[in-house]
Amino acid sequence: MSCCDLAAAGQLGKAGIMASDCEPALNQAESRNPTLERYLGALREAKNDSEQFAALLLVTKAVKAGDIDAKTRRRIFDAVGFTFPNRLLTTKEAPDGCPDHVLRALGVALLACFCSDPELAAHPQVLNKIPILSTFLTARGDPDDAARRSMIDDTYQCLTAVAGTPRGPRHLIAGGTVSALCQAYLGHGYGFDQALALLVGLLAAAETQCWKEAEPDLLAVLRGLSEDFQKAEDASKFELCQLLPLFLPPTTVPSECLRDLQAGLARILGSKLSSWQRNPALKLAARLAHACGSDWIPAGNSGSKFLALLVNLACVEVRLALEETGTEVKEDVVTACYALMELGIQECTRCEQSLLKEPQKVQLVSIMKEAIGAVIHYLQQVGTEKQKEPFVFASVRILGAWLAEETSSLRKEVCQLLPFLVRYAKTLYEEAEEANDLSQQVATLAISPTTPGPTWPGDALRLLLPGWCHLTVEDGPREILIKEGAPSLLCKYFLQQWELTSPGHDTSVLPDSVEIGLQTCCHIFLNLVVTAPGLIKRDACFTSLMNTLMTSLPALVQQQGRLLLAANVATLGLLMARLLSTSPALQGTPASRGFFAAAILFLSQSHVARATPGSDQAVLVLSPDYEGIWADLQELWFLGMQAFTGCVPLLPWLAPAALRSRWPQELLQLLGSVSPSSVKPEMVAAYQGVLVELARANRLCREAMRLQAGEETASHYRMAALEQCLSEP
Repeated sequence: MSCCDLAAAGQLGKAGIMASDCEPALNQAESRNPTLERYLGALREAKNDSEQFAALLLVTKAVKAGDIDAKTRRRIFDAVGFTFPNRLLTTKEAPDGCPDHVLRALGVALLACFCSDPELAAHPQVLNKIPILSTFLTARGDPDDAARRSMIDDTYQCLTAVAGTPRGPRHLIAGGTVSALCQAYLGHGYGFDQALALLVGLLAAAETQCWKEAEPDLLAVLRGLSEDFQKAEDASKFELCQLLPLFLPPTTVPSECLRDLQAGLARILGSKLSSWQRNPALKLAARLAHACGSDWIPAGNSGSKFLALLVNLACVEVRLALEETGTEVKEDVVTACYALMELGIQECTRCEQSLLKEPQKVQLVSIMKEAIGAVIHYLQQVGTEKQKEPFVFASVRILGAWLAEETSSLRKEVCQLLPFLVRYAKTLYEEAEEANDLSQQVATLAISPTTPGPTWPGDALRLLLPGWCHLTVEDGPREILIKEGAPSLLCKYFLQQWELTSPGHDTSVLPDSVEIGLQTCCHIFLNLVVTAPGLIKRDACFTSLMNTLMTSLPALVQQQGRLLLAANVATLGLLMARLLSTSPALQGTPASRGFFAAAILFLSQSHVARATPGSDQAVLVLSPDYEGIWADLQELWFLGMQAFTGCVPLLPWLAPAALRSRWPQELLQLLGSVSPSSVKPEMVAAYQGVLVELARANRLCREAMRLQAGEETASHYRMAALEQCLSEP
């Protein structure tokens, strides 16, 4: 058989590529083309390679391109099988006068024909050819050779068919296809556009696995695309806007790519555009904001103008989409705009190294306020049937980000929406609880190019906690939250989230948002203790909360790196203990004794004596564990000292317990060893408050303090109340 005959036989693959999806009955195919049936019989009965070549040639001549249906393709496969194509793909000897790749081209053509059948595309005999097929994409050769081009087209046909099967992307990634596609695209040889299209599909289907297997090659593609994007002056820049989000890595984006992407976006968004041109650019900017924050935006005047433009455009888009009732909302675009608004909120509230100047901040806050008003308007229209939709969750997220920083504006609208927000958060919380899927409770909302599934449970409460913390300080919003059952919901949520940090769970894999959420819950409860003490006394959920605080604090104060959470738990528990002092759980039970011992440990270890060179007296300084976080800790510490002081006269067993811990003795010893001038007045007041109440509550405490030179120390620090108390019998 001649080289030309082999090339003709290869056209069988082309017929398969262009085949119709219809499947006429077999007898109809036979009556239409009896010659084909005769040649298929010859193909089945072929005894050697020469006869198979000849039969394939006859079949090719009997079938016109586009005439092969699915059943005929399957019958060709049944006649040929995989053995013959396998040998064609691996042979290294071509007939005289033929290029080396001709036999491989015929083998690939046959596979392309077979792969048009989804069942055959997932066949192990096709899957194990993936490494061989991938090498064809980067093989060197004459770029004008028609046979070689045909083989490349057939290779992409095979790989695309495999990618369309359920487990195909995984097999392609494992077979080295991603790296081969990257190299084929970067080489810009024949078919490089097909390489890019297939890469896009694989990244959309299995992004994490792709980056894990071929990060250097994918970054090279990103660099090339970013450079093209920065230089593009035609419509291709809008197409690149749609492609680039898929090529942003899950780790750090190279700085040169960020420069090119920002420069390209600045040119696009600074021009007058139609929505189809602008929207992909906004989505790309949102992906960059989600991945890099504001790090991709240069400092200086150009960067601040660009950021202001981004946020401005996002706010306009949100208002246009949400203010007009009855219009179809492009949810992917608006969600991207939410991400840009969130970036604007972060920069407007940043005190140091903000990209924005103060006049720009004032202007953007005003613009964002109008957009948030549109979000509130949209959420007011949301019915029960839409509450589980991802876009509603995204809308609640941006509102939560706004309320975390600003609650004074739009107060009336926010108060009107509070009942919905409580019901919405409760619905999502209860659904996730029933599913026992705590991992999704702490999941973050990603700005992704792919569309989320029909159900998207999310931790809405985590998003609303900072705003609710501000609102519980105000009378009106607090009354609404209490009326709608928010405190009970927050107690359940706190207890559920606390379980994630309890023994038996790997806290190292938990996101920071879990601990931050617990701290914010504590702040809300602290607000309620101060502003609504009656609620704490009458609502049974706070009794359960108190029990959890008491049993958890002893272990928590011993854990490294969790001092701030321990401070929140200790202070909240001490304040609640004053209100619940008649509870049986606080009457000297093992749990209550363990809690107060842990609270004393937290309060007593904040300061130490430190010697100073050239001086006989030491000075009072913060202990190392407290020093780095004292700015966040000091208010809780002082409040905890005040709350402990208030608990002493209410719990008769507490003063003897404190004495056994040796806290009052060690405190007086500490004060006696340092210079009084090194102890700030507010510290003196806090220490005196505790010592006075302990002395008044228990005779043995007074005697122990006297033995520790308490009267002399009180005189040195001008603690008149303590000095008087210790002077009494």
